[in-house]
Amino acid sequence: MAPGPELVDLSVPIMDGMPVYPGDPEITVTPALRVAADGVNVARLHLGSQSGTHVDAPWHVDDRLPRLDELPLERFIGPARLVDARGLPPRTPIGPTSLPAGLRPGDVVLIVTGWSTRWGRPSYLDHPYLAVDTAQALVDAGVRTVGIDAASVDRTAGSDGSDGTDGTDGTDGTDGTDGLAAHRVLCGAGAVIVENLTSLDRLVLAHGQRRSIEVFLFPLPLAGADGAPVRAVARLGPTPSDPSITDQGSRPRSSPRITDQSPRSAERTAHH
Repeated sequence: MAPGPELVDLSVPIMDGMPVYPGDPEITVTPALRVAADGVNVARLHLGSQSGTHVDAPWHVDDRLPRLDELPLERFIGPARLVDARGLPPRTPIGPTSLPAGLRPGDVVLIVTGWSTRWGRPSYLDHPYLAVDTAQALVDAGVRTVGIDAASVDRTAGSDGSDGTDGTDGTDGTDGTDGLAAHRVLCGAGAVIVENLTSLDRLVLAHGQRRSIEVFLFPLPLAGADGAPVRAVARLGPTPSDPSITDQGSRPRSSPRITDQSPRSAERTAHH
């Protein structure tokens, strides 16, 4: 039977002691109230705005650019366009020839590196990254929403002790970017960047099945913020062969199945 509509969770779960970007606040999740003593369970959270699966607002890299609450909600939803960069060696730039043809405003471009399988390991920081000309090509195409299943769209200080500024692809700080070249190109155009996505391989499979993919990346409404955690979700349409689709292309009335692809068990093993 052909699959019908389906929801796929693209977010890593927020939990005590989870990985953070080097230098960011550590994350703690502890009980604040308990049923036995207080009648209710309430958690106490300590985390940075860039924790877990999160969005960068343009203000993240430049005080002159818009903050999170100054962006339209339309920036956080749209049809997904995938860049399949799986199989690249560590710390490899992703060039503009990797981009799909026909990009247009409103598209949500998701960079699939496969690095989410390394979440919780030191090598997670050794991910491929966007070359500056790739970021510029996205902006020139009118794209204003970009996501990646890695710690950053730029090079990250890696497990090998490198600082992410090796003098290649404009990420050496010689242009004043200090290793944030792709961030500055994208954010400078008003784009948002979503990082630490997971399970994007599920979307690659759906694309191969010719299923439509719509992505929702709504952040917590933090006032005046540089970014915020998001609950990233993809809605996969039925396959074109699904007999429940009419000639007019209407969707079946059944509720979508929900697929939780977050690597919870692996993370608990890695962090506890």
